Amino acid sequence: MNKEIYARRRAELLNQVGENDIVIVPTSPERSRNGDVVFQFRPDSDFYYLSGFAEPEAVLVICPNRAQGEFVMFCREKDPFREMWDGRRVGLEGVVEQFGADDAFPYEDMHEILPGLMEEKEKVFTQVGRYPDFDAQLLAWINQIKQNAGQGKHAPYEFVDLSHILHEQRLFKRPDEINLMRKAGKMTAAGHIKAMQVCQPGMYEYQVQAEMECEFRKAGSHYNAYPSIVAGGKNACILHYIENDQVLKSGELLLIDAGAEYQYYAADISRTFPVNGRFTPEQKALYEVVLEAQYAAFEKCSAGHNWDDPHVAAVKVISQGLLDEGILTGTLEQCLETKSYSDFYMHRTGHWLGMDVHDVGDYQVEDQWRELEAGMVFTVEPGIYVSPSDKVNERWHHIGIRIEDDVLVQKDGYENFTESAPKTVSEIETLMAG
Repeated sequence: MNKEIYARRRAELLNQVGENDIVIVPTSPERSRNGDVVFQFRPDSDFYYLSGFAEPEAVLVICPNRAQGEFVMFCREKDPFREMWDGRRVGLEGVVEQFGADDAFPYEDMHEILPGLMEEKEKVFTQVGRYPDFDAQLLAWINQIKQNAGQGKHAPYEFVDLSHILHEQRLFKRPDEINLMRKAGKMTAAGHIKAMQVCQPGMYEYQVQAEMECEFRKAGSHYNAYPSIVAGGKNACILHYIENDQVLKSGELLLIDAGAEYQYYAADISRTFPVNGRFTPEQKALYEVVLEAQYAAFEKCSAGHNWDDPHVAAVKVISQGLLDEGILTGTLEQCLETKSYSDFYMHRTGHWLGMDVHDVGDYQVEDQWRELEAGMVFTVEPGIYVSPSDKVNERWHHIGIRIEDDVLVQKDGYENFTESAPKTVSEIETLMAG
């Protein structure tokens, strides 16, 4: 790890914090799965963004102007017996040497030490509401300090939600983050290619999923960015379908929405392709509409456009395509005004992407769609989903299509991190035939 990267992030945050304030950020708690087994641990994104530290039972504290050093960590001590069972620990000395902490204390001693660090501070910046148990502990420490007011010490006057400033910082990706996201995009694209290559009628959805996620792991991804959606036939019309347990049938489409996470940065790709390798005329017609909508959205992804512009562009293309195929009736203006397209395209065209698959950052500023700026990363994912309805000819039923890529906003355009995953009809059919 490059500890200087994390030091720069903390320094940038400190520019937004008063000299007599304190920043307190816990990592995620471990969660019980069953018995004495816990779910696979992943550190809190805000905590990791500022520290680079991936162990549980840790709290990061930043104290401006502290004589012994501003960056304090509470973490687990070295313990040969526990490490023999549960894995290595960095320990207190390691946190200082490897992660740049000025001071490190045992996690168990936090109750004795952290209240003292909070004394005489004006504001506590923390993740208000994210971890209720930790919030309760902070309040208990505040009350403890108040009870000792007779000794001339005062408690902080205010809690401030850290997300207000830190998430704005995380929204703009720096070069080191962009490089990690490029790698996540490439390994995810390779997994989607593998899925197209192995897919055939008679396989189960989970078998295709296994082949795809194997590519993620072989490329260096320790986690999925989110549970994979591998949805054949009618399941593709369920936006967040994750059962992935049905047999794939010839003549149906397979929609896969899946992403690898690489060094805590997410990719998010959707591809839709025919189980037998050949699109039917109806599938091809709607697929081409969705692809055209994505290209139209891409044209609005450069700096200077606002967040809503790609969505508006995609909606227009999808509405016109549904009109052309007779799935919608009326004029384009009527469809846009009444939002009749939303029966078949009911979600937004994208979301922020970063350490979280639905990453942090405001979409509006002062009730206006925010302007796109260089360094922002988001998905572009138009779709069409035709569930059975008396209003629609049955030849369109159960067609679910989504095409999704990950885009970096640049000053004079955009970069598509995931373009190596095939998505034109000819590219997909050629790959699957091979």
